[in-house]
Amino acid sequence: MALLLGAARRHYSLFNRRCRRGTVGTSDSGTRYSFAAAPNRRNRHERLCRKTYCSDRRPYDRAASPRPLRCQETHRQFLLLADAQALTDNAHDPEKVRRNVLEVASDYLAVGIDPEKTTICVQSALPALAELTMLYLNFVTVARLERNPTIKDEIRARGFGRDIPAGFLCYPVAQAADITAFKATVVPVGEDQAPLIEQTNEIVRRINNQIGRKVLVEAEAMIPRVGRLPGIDGKAKMSKSQGNVILLSASSDEIRQAVLQMYTDPNHLRASDPGTVEGNVAFTYLDAFDEDRAAVTELKARYRRGGLGDMAVKRRLEAILKDLLAPIRERRAFFARNPEDLLDILREGSRTARAVTEATLKEVRAALGLFQLE
Repeated sequence: MALLLGAARRHYSLFNRRCRRGTVGTSDSGTRYSFAAAPNRRNRHERLCRKTYCSDRRPYDRAASPRPLRCQETHRQFLLLADAQALTDNAHDPEKVRRNVLEVASDYLAVGIDPEKTTICVQSALPALAELTMLYLNFVTVARLERNPTIKDEIRARGFGRDIPAGFLCYPVAQAADITAFKATVVPVGEDQAPLIEQTNEIVRRINNQIGRKVLVEAEAMIPRVGRLPGIDGKAKMSKSQGNVILLSASSDEIRQAVLQMYTDPNHLRASDPGTVEGNVAFTYLDAFDEDRAAVTELKARYRRGGLGDMAVKRRLEAILKDLLAPIRERRAFFARNPEDLLDILREGSRTARAVTEATLKEVRAALGLFQLE
């Protein structure tokens, strides 16, 4: 089973739960999209027997990402829109979190997530996750949370100092609840998020040791080829508030401007100068998005020895990103005009996820021997 923590690469099918099988929708450009209605029950048993792949994504995190869609073909996949977790550092602006739930759902569908193969659900609609979080908090210390490298970096980046919201400090525990509630075995993350998976597995082992048998399962971090996509300004992480992202909804002009602003080698002043590829954001994005690996390798060699200018690299990247995002942008616009279709998908996905997470909660409570009225 897989739990998805981020976005994915492009895919070309669209789905609308309100349309009957075989009906079509038409985009502004005249492209006709076919839609599916309810999930295909014929293959349901096969999908349930696969490993589980799970990801949660905070509703304000809307930057482009190269993660693939292959897992929805090979795993039972859940995509969790972590709106409750997003409040841990956005409690001052809940409207932004609420609004972005549909925005992120649109992103997923636009890049090709198929709700017949992937369950898209909303964290706040799954009360079992909150109760599991409360249980798990008893199996981790504040000191351990403060030592988590991801948390330390995030606290520094946000300038919290010692004024850390308790919910933010504890979000690795909430994420552990998200992952284990679906009994996910695979979680796609950037390399900077790997410590969160390690901490999840620590909690799993402590609870299983307390119970005396294996009830919860450990998860494996799936780190993509480019383990962490930096902001276009070269900073370690993309942040919409810092303006260093490329959104899936970016227009052609916005893509061009973002690529032109990309951090390269500040010492590479002339095309004839030898340049450094490491830390060069333009090449990092080519590694992530350019499928012609041999061409990228040759470009790197030319850049290192001199004879290749930054603009040549950026023009190639601009063309690739425009080609990648144009159909995604078109499909996003289609879903923006049909918000009820998105809500239908989220309602159905959350109903499915609620049954899964409540079953896990019931199993954990019984295994721990907790008091129950029924």
